[in-house]
Amino acid sequence: MSESLPENPAQHLEADPTEHPVEQVAEPAAAPDAELALNETPIIVPPDEDALRLAEALVFASANPVTPRALSQVLAENMDAAAVLAALRTRYEGRGVELVEVGGGVQFRTAADLAPRLRKVVEVPRRLPRVAMETLAIIAYHQPVTRPEIEEIRGASLSQQTLDALLEAELIAPKGRKEAPGRPTLWATTPGFLAQFGLKDLREMPRREDLLVEPLAPREPVQGTPADAAPQALADANEAVPPATPAEQAG
Repeated sequence: MSESLPENPAQHLEADPTEHPVEQVAEPAAAPDAELALNETPIIVPPDEDALRLAEALVFASANPVTPRALSQVLAENMDAAAVLAALRTRYEGRGVELVEVGGGVQFRTAADLAPRLRKVVEVPRRLPRVAMETLAIIAYHQPVTRPEIEEIRGASLSQQTLDALLEAELIAPKGRKEAPGRPTLWATTPGFLAQFGLKDLREMPRREDLLVEPLAPREPVQGTPADAAPQALADANEAVPPATPAEQAG
């Protein structure tokens, strides 16, 4: 007699009539506001006359170079500030007043080729003393640099009056302290230095190698910038008549 296999209890289970079929929960539809936000991304438009006039007024009224970020604060959201400044620069090319890149932004400057004739009637600002120009050149080429290091490169002591003159002209500023005995102050140039000498950034400064007419004499410090060439190179870069601000014109 063969043994019967045990029945599967599941075969006798009946569906509970009170149970309901599992419903598929539909994913929530995207919120209309989210779709609207994606569609509201501003489309950049070419510079128009109103944007150019606004940029022109801002550059003229600003005492410091105007950056694209500063200009974007007054332009419409769909206007590219860099493109507006580029169009304005093109408009002023070849004129008596040109839009030039200095100190990370742009400023109106008199055309360099007109400077010799303008000096006959325009008062040129007083130049820095030679010792101040030498000090400024050393700071520019070796920054950040301490006062003892400046004196070592120059081969002469540095008076507080010279530092004060450069600070008053806003050409240098303290940049922390050196981790050395006494923690001397480190000095470096400022954005005003770039604007004063018409430089976009420090990389546009003449190379120290290009300033050497003859090899350094043995008595001169090897690490030093030539005392004669570097200050003169900076002075030559400042030959153009500085731009006139609204405040200066009013005076």
